[in-house]
Amino acid sequence: MDQPVLSDPAVYPTEEVLSSHLRKSKASFVSLFAYNHANFPDFEERWKYYNDGKSWLMNVSRKKKTIFWLSIRNGWFRTTFYLNSKGAECVPGARIPKGLKTKFRESAGKKIRGITVEIKAKADVEIYKELLALKMATM
Repeated sequence: MDQPVLSDPAVYPTEEVLSSHLRKSKASFVSLFAYNHANFPDFEERWKYYNDGKSWLMNVSRKKKTIFWLSIRNGWFRTTFYLNSKGAECVPGARIPKGLKTKFRESAGKKIRGITVEIKAKADVEIYKELLALKMATM
């Protein structure tokens, strides 16, 4: 399992730090946030170091409600959306890969159910956009 790379609490995830870890996936990172800023200017982005996971995570929220969490890996990043029951009902009909639907279905019965997309290329940003649309429609 890939571990988060932003594990030093003294090193804030600046643009330079992010670029050094994201490498080729930096274009996808920029694309994702350009989309967010153009379509959801009221999103708030906050980096925070979490001792329990020993890494920096970004929380993206709107009106104090979390939209998604983002973590940086070695050469890529991932976003995780936690869905309410209304959102969970929409997952089977979403235009996302079958594997994500299967993983989500297998999490049935858990109190908090999340769906994570690994973003390694620009095509993965389209999956992110589908999950974002689902989240926004079911909040």
